[in-house]
Amino acid sequence: MSGAGPASPSRSGAAPLPSDKKREALAAGSLIQPIIKDVGEIYSRLLDHRPVIQGEIRYFVKEFEKVIFLEEKSNTLYKEKRGLRELRVLENLKNTIFETNEHILPKCEEAMHDSLNEAFKRLQTANDMIHRLQEREHEERKLQADKLMAHEEKRIADWEEFMKEQQNKRAEVDEEHRKAVERLKEQYSEMEKELDKYVSF
Repeated sequence: MSGAGPASPSRSGAAPLPSDKKREALAAGSLIQPIIKDVGEIYSRLLDHRPVIQGEIRYFVKEFEKVIFLEEKSNTLYKEKRGLRELRVLENLKNTIFETNEHILPKCEEAMHDSLNEAFKRLQTANDMIHRLQEREHEERKLQADKLMAHEEKRIADWEEFMKEQQNKRAEVDEEHRKAVERLKEQYSEMEKELDKYVSF
């Protein structure tokens, strides 16, 4: 018989099974899930400011770390540049000292040695010239002193001779005066004798 077996229940007339309920609940839930998600996002954007604040905080921290990193990098570069600059200065100073020790100082010593030798020779020549001039001046002074002494002796001799001549002349004059006085006396005595003769007349 065709109707002997158990009849399969139809979907339209029979009561739904529990698995179907789950399936319908899942289907309804899968439709509500995007709506809930959208509502949650709208709520987060409109009312919950934590993500915005956290994003700003993260951005601020990120920028602050970037600024600190840039400052540290700048300080490091500045220190490196300063260190390189000081290193260049020290290297230049080292090269200058080496150049001075190796080239300039020997040239200066050689030039100083030559100059000192030349100056010593000139001083020796000047000293010899001054010594000769002093000797010549001493000789001239001695000659002048000898000349003065000779002139003085000659003057004294001339004076003594002049005084002797004066004494001789005075003696001659005195003698002539005495003779003249004697002549006058004789003449006056003769005249007195003659007068006496005339008086006796």
